[in-house]
Amino acid sequence: MKDEQQLLENQQEETGVSRRSFLKTVTGTAAGIGISQVLNPALIYALEKGLKKHPVLWIQGQGCTGCSVTLLNSTSPPIADILLKIISLQFNPTVQVSEGEMAMENLYGIAEEYEGRFSLVVEGAIPVAENGKYCIVGEMDHKEISMVDVMKQLGPKAGSVLAVGTCAAYGGIPAAQGNITGATGVMDFFKAEGIKTPVVNIPGCPPHPDWIVGSLVYLLKDGIPKLDGVGRPTLFYGENIHDNCPRVPMYDEGELSNTLSDPKGCRVDLGCKGPETYADCYKRKWNGGLNWCVDNAVCIGCVEPHFPDGVSPFYEPA
Repeated sequence: MKDEQQLLENQQEETGVSRRSFLKTVTGTAAGIGISQVLNPALIYALEKGLKKHPVLWIQGQGCTGCSVTLLNSTSPPIADILLKIISLQFNPTVQVSEGEMAMENLYGIAEEYEGRFSLVVEGAIPVAENGKYCIVGEMDHKEISMVDVMKQLGPKAGSVLAVGTCAAYGGIPAAQGNITGATGVMDFFKAEGIKTPVVNIPGCPPHPDWIVGSLVYLLKDGIPKLDGVGRPTLFYGENIHDNCPRVPMYDEGELSNTLSDPKGCRVDLGCKGPETYADCYKRKWNGGLNWCVDNAVCIGCVEPHFPDGVSPFYEPA
């Protein structure tokens, strides 16, 4: 044990990155730096030790798989390092090799073995209408397993649950006006079923990959992060988009844009939802730190509980 600790200390000394400094970076204290830009062998070594006994099971309900895609868009280091070492991903229908009954047996087997010691990541809403028949996620013993079944069976066994994406957090697009599936978010589902497992909401359509990985790492180190009134980590969702927008000085001067192509002016009159949206997109940015929504269009408020109905239309001509 002492030899392992000494190796870690030596690696940290060589690379200059400790687990503490990594956590400070991914939780937003280093503006504009993403998780993929600070990972190195010392960090991976440190996290692997804690993750061996804390697998992550990622299940998918009523959604578009965009939340898995946003995580897979992390390219440096290789996504395999993130999935297998940084978050110890043991089940995800999009990336795993196994399928069918073998995959479902693995899912339930890990949940049984690590009861109370695994994190359950939920992507997509939970359709409760028609006894859950709108979303079948697998089959075992010649019986269909619905998303409702999985949540009832695995939710109470998990040490924590991350509702990744606005669909999982609040219902999102599947719960929008006109839906007939009874789509709902994890917290509301747990409340209705009396499930007490703590839930952390990571909304976004899709969420930034740093929000997902950073929240999981925080859970490993310090437990449940501080949450706001709608279950989001204030580490990532504690800042107002409008207050931190580069166009806010123009707003203060009363200079408003007439079209999306205007190089100057605030776009609030064109439908920008920045004033009612809370996330750190403005400093974390997307696509490897290249840009974010307001660089090209308007904020559509996709991290908020009332998305999409409560923020539509997304664009309003002047």
